[in-house]
Amino acid sequence: MQEEQLYGLKRSQIILMAACTGLIVANIYYCQPLIVLISKDFGVAESRAGVITFLTQLGYSMGLLFLVPLGDKLERRTQIIFTTAFAVISLIIAASATSLLLLEIASFCIGFTSIIPQLVLPMAANLSAPDKRGKIVGSIMSGLLIGILLSRTLSGFIGAWLGWRGMFWIAAAISTGLLLLIRLSFPKDKPRFSGTYATLMRSLLTLIKEQPLLREASAITAFSFATFGLFWTTMVLHLAGAPFHFNSGTIGTFGLAAVLGALAAPLVGGSADKGNPRVAIGYGLTAAIASFIVFYVFATSVIGIVIGIILLDLGMQCVHVSNQSRIYTLLPEARNRLNTVYMTISFIGTSLGSAIGLWVWNIAGWTGVCLAGIGLLLIAVTIYALTYKKVSAKLAVN
Repeated sequence: MQEEQLYGLKRSQIILMAACTGLIVANIYYCQPLIVLISKDFGVAESRAGVITFLTQLGYSMGLLFLVPLGDKLERRTQIIFTTAFAVISLIIAASATSLLLLEIASFCIGFTSIIPQLVLPMAANLSAPDKRGKIVGSIMSGLLIGILLSRTLSGFIGAWLGWRGMFWIAAAISTGLLLLIRLSFPKDKPRFSGTYATLMRSLLTLIKEQPLLREASAITAFSFATFGLFWTTMVLHLAGAPFHFNSGTIGTFGLAAVLGALAAPLVGGSADKGNPRVAIGYGLTAAIASFIVFYVFATSVIGIVIGIILLDLGMQCVHVSNQSRIYTLLPEARNRLNTVYMTISFIGTSLGSAIGLWVWNIAGWTGVCLAGIGLLLIAVTIYALTYKKVSAKLAVN
C-alpha cells in the first residue's frame, strides 16, 4: 500500500522534518551544561569558557539574518543539505579542538549552521495546503521545542559520562545521520525569487515597512519570548537557592514539564487552521500571564513551579505557532524572508528577556522576576489589542 500522504507531504516526511528541527537546534544548547568541564580542560575561568555560549548564540543570529533569506533564492533542499554538512564539520572541529580559541570559532560556526529549522519550516509551509498549514507547522514546531528543552538534560548526562568532547562527537554523528536522511527523503522546493542577494536583503526592510501583520506578529512574539528567556535564566538561580537548594541535574529535569506544552503545538496549529489564529494568541497571552501569577503565589512549591512551567510553555506555543502560521499566509514567494524578520526580532526579545531577568533578580529577586514577566506580557497584550483593527483593515483591503 502506498504510504499515506498529507497535504503534499508524506507522513514520514513530516515526522523527519520534526525530528530534524529538534536534533539540529539542539546543537546550539549542548554547550551550556558543559562550561565547567570545558573550563577545567583548558585551565581557564568558567566565565571565560562561558563565552562559547554567547558565540554560539551570535552565530545563530548571523545565520538567521544572512542564510535564512537565501531560502527564497536557492532550492531549499539543496541549501539544507549543504548547511547540515557544514554543521557536521563544525561539530567535529569543536570535538577535536586543541585550544579554546579553536573551540570558540567552531561554536560560532555551530550556531551559524543551526538555522536549518528556519529553512525547514518555510519549506513545510510552502508544500502544505492552506487549510492544513498550521497543523503541519505546529507538528514540526513540537520537534523543534522538544529539542531545545531536552538538549541541556542530554548534554549534562553525556558530559558527566563521556566528557564534553563526547557530546560534540555524538552531535556530529547525529547530524551526519540526519544529512543522509534529508538527502534521501526531503522533497525539492523550487524558489520563486530571481533577483540578486543584495536585492534579497534589501527586501527585508520592504517587508517590515509594507506588512503590518508581520510587524504585529513579530512584536507580540518578541515580548512573549522575552518572558520565556527571563524565566529560564532566573529559574536556575531560584531553584538553586532557598528553600530548594537543587543541584544542576535536578534543575535540568524541570525542562521535562515544558515538553507537555511543546506537545500541544500541533493542536494549536490545527485550531489556527479552523478559525482566526488571533484567538489562540489571546489564549496564549492569558495562559502566560497566569503562569507568572502561579510562579509568584507558589514561589516555594515544586508543584506550583511545574504547573507554572506547563502554563508558560503552552502559552508560548499558542502565541508562536499561531503567529508563524499567520505570517506564512502573506507572501508565498517570500516565506524565508518573512521568517527571517519574524525570528530575528523574536530572538532579540528572548535575549533581552534574559538580560532583564538577571537585572531584576539582582534588584528584587524572584518577586521582581514574576512582576517583570507580567509587565512584559501586558505590553504584548497592549500591542495585540491596539493593532487588531488596523491589521484587520489592511488585510481586508488586500
